[in-house]
Amino acid sequence: MIKVSDVIVIGAGAAGMMAAIAAGRRARRVTVLDHARMPGEKIRISGGGRCNFTNLDAGPKNYYSANPHFCKSALARYTPQDFLKLVEAHRIAWHEKTLGQVFCDGSAKEIVAMLLAEMGAAGAELKTGVEILGVEKLAEQYRVETPDGVFAAPALIVATGGKSIPKMGATGLAYKIAEQFGLSVTETRPALVPFTLEPGLLSDLSELAGLSCEAEIRCGKTVFREAMLFTHRGLSGPSVLQISAVWREGDAIRIRMEPDVDVLAALKSARAANGKQSLSTALASILPARLSKYIADKQGAPGHLADQSDKVLSRVAEAVVNWTIKPAGTEGYRTAEVTLGGIDTRELDSKTMEAKHAPGLYFIGECVDVTGWLGGYNFQWAWASGHAAGSAV
Repeated sequence: MIKVSDVIVIGAGAAGMMAAIAAGRRARRVTVLDHARMPGEKIRISGGGRCNFTNLDAGPKNYYSANPHFCKSALARYTPQDFLKLVEAHRIAWHEKTLGQVFCDGSAKEIVAMLLAEMGAAGAELKTGVEILGVEKLAEQYRVETPDGVFAAPALIVATGGKSIPKMGATGLAYKIAEQFGLSVTETRPALVPFTLEPGLLSDLSELAGLSCEAEIRCGKTVFREAMLFTHRGLSGPSVLQISAVWREGDAIRIRMEPDVDVLAALKSARAANGKQSLSTALASILPARLSKYIADKQGAPGHLADQSDKVLSRVAEAVVNWTIKPAGTEGYRTAEVTLGGIDTRELDSKTMEAKHAPGLYFIGECVDVTGWLGGYNFQWAWASGHAAGSAV
C-alpha cells in the first residue's frame, strides 16, 4: 500500500516538527515519520530537563560552518522572538538564565507538547516507531519504504539529526540519503563535548573530580568564558564544551581560572595581611579548597605565606591563570551535544534548504553543516531551518 501526501518529513525532532507545522499551516498534507517511539527526545532531555530552547542573542556569529553566511537567511526570517511568541501563546513560563539562554520555568515536555499541538492544529500526521528501510525517487515523487508500507510525496524533508548521542537514536541517516542523491557531506566530528586527558594527568587530577570554577579557555584565537568542571574522565562544563568545537587533536588549550581575579596581587595582599597562613589557605579565598591545595602542593611551596618570595607567588599565580594542557581527545559522539560538519551548504538553497540539484529534497537542522554554540543556538537553528523548509514546500 502506498500512502500519498504533499510532504514527508523524516525525523520528529525540533527541526522536523517545526517544518511540519510550517508546511501544515500552508494547507499541505504532511506525514512525519520517526523511528523512535516518542517524538522530541532530545528536546525532552535538554537543559537538564528544562530545555534551553533558544538564545536571545542568536545570530550568524554564533555558528560554525564552512560557509558562515549560509545560516543568515533562515535565522533572519525566523528569530528567537518568533519562537518566544509561540511559547507565550501556549502559556509556557520561561526565563532568561545567563548569556541570553532561555529556559522553561517548568519542564521541557511543555515544548514537546506545544509542538505536537501545533502539528495537530496544522493537520500534520505523526507516525512514530517507524523504521526507514529506504528512500528513492520515482517520476516526481519521493518514496520512503517502511515496514508499515510506502509513503510517497513530491517533497521530502530530512530532519534526522547528526551522529551525537546514539543512545537517543542518532544514526547518520541524513548523510546516507544526501550521498544517495549526489550531495556532498563535509567531515563530521563530535562537538560541544567533554575533553578526556592522558592517564598520567588524569590520575594527577583525580582528587579534583566534581569541582568547578569559572574559567576562560583559549584555543588558538578563540576564547570562551564560563564554568569549567573537573570530571573522572577529564574536563567538562560550559567553557570546555564551547571550546571543543574549535579544538583539534594535538591542539593545546590555555586555561585562566577565576579570570576576574588578579591572583598575584591577591596573594601578595594576603601575605601582607596575614603572613602566618599557608599558601593553600590564601588560594582558597579565590579557588575551591581542594583545587587550592592541589596547586599549592604542585608548586612546592610549604610553610607560611610570609616565607614565600615574589618569585614563588608569581609561579603559583601563573599556574592559576595560564594552565596549558593538551587534551588526549574527547568523549566522542556518546556525550556530544551536536555534530560538527554535515551536509555541504553549497548543495542547498539558503532560503529554502532545498537541494539545488535534487528538486523537492530538503535537509534541515543538525544534519546540515551549521553548528551553533552551546546555549540554545542549535535549537534556534532547528526552528529557523525547519521553518524555512516548511514555508517553501
